[in-house]
Amino acid sequence: MITEGLSAAELLRRIGPRWAEDINAHRDAVVRCYTPLLAARPLPGLQIERAIAYGPHPRQVMDVYLPPDLSSDASTALRPIVVFVHGGAFVRGQMNSNEQVYGNVLRFFARHGFVGVNVEYRLAPEAPFPGGAEDVAAALRQVHALAADWQADPQRLLLIGHSAGGSHVASLLCDPRLQGQRPPVAAAVLISARLRADTRADNPNAHGVRAYFGEDAATLEAQSPVSHAARLDVPTLLAVAEFENPWLDVYAAEFCHRVGQAHGRIPPLICVPAHNHTSIVAHIDSGSDDERFGQQLLDFARRLSPAQPRPS
Repeated sequence: MITEGLSAAELLRRIGPRWAEDINAHRDAVVRCYTPLLAARPLPGLQIERAIAYGPHPRQVMDVYLPPDLSSDASTALRPIVVFVHGGAFVRGQMNSNEQVYGNVLRFFARHGFVGVNVEYRLAPEAPFPGGAEDVAAALRQVHALAADWQADPQRLLLIGHSAGGSHVASLLCDPRLQGQRPPVAAAVLISARLRADTRADNPNAHGVRAYFGEDAATLEAQSPVSHAARLDVPTLLAVAEFENPWLDVYAAEFCHRVGQAHGRIPPLICVPAHNHTSIVAHIDSGSDDERFGQQLLDFARRLSPAQPRPS
């Protein structure tokens, strides 16, 4: 399939429902397409603090995006925080996939007055389950510790995870083995998250699932975030793309259903039309014609209220 030279809208139409036929090639094409669009959207005055360590491992680092109008005046109102955790099928991926992606997500929120934090984490098989979720917890502890330096309010913290990053976030939110490690979080967003640890033949990332969750099929159910969805205790928005990695949209619906059965109301679930598993995040802050999803994220983030302490 020829994809070079197409506009973003044309590329998404060309790939469309064929996304899953060659996820790696399509992902690369989407990133190449959006990178120059993102690069053309600078944010004057944006301050970025790179590679702040939250642990001893080289991947236990985070970048912080500070709004342009952040003042040195201590009386300035504290800013809410958005923390983003990237994907990569548990075995690959970086917080800076390139010079624009995934920093675009944090720049978008900084553009609207938030402090943005982009989190790196250890990969499988070096750090198997629950290593990714434990790294997210450690990063959050560092965010809480440094928030005052950024004039940020750690009690108004939105945690966003995409793909495998969404799995780590969901595990931290819901798995009883991990909830005790979680610093206060006001709300969360799970974007195209792998909420069930499946090794189905039609899962193109089954090898990554095995590398992170293990080879024992008997443990996959217990380690799947969806199995613990009833324990979700923070406001959460879920989002999937119209053209998604196989079964991820089904697992998002299953997660919502289990939360609804436990609490009598499902969390909001958005299906982002025309987009795929990569473009759903790569297009944010690109200045493209379709800004609806970014606005939905912003609307959700602006409703943040201080995090409540977990019941003992």
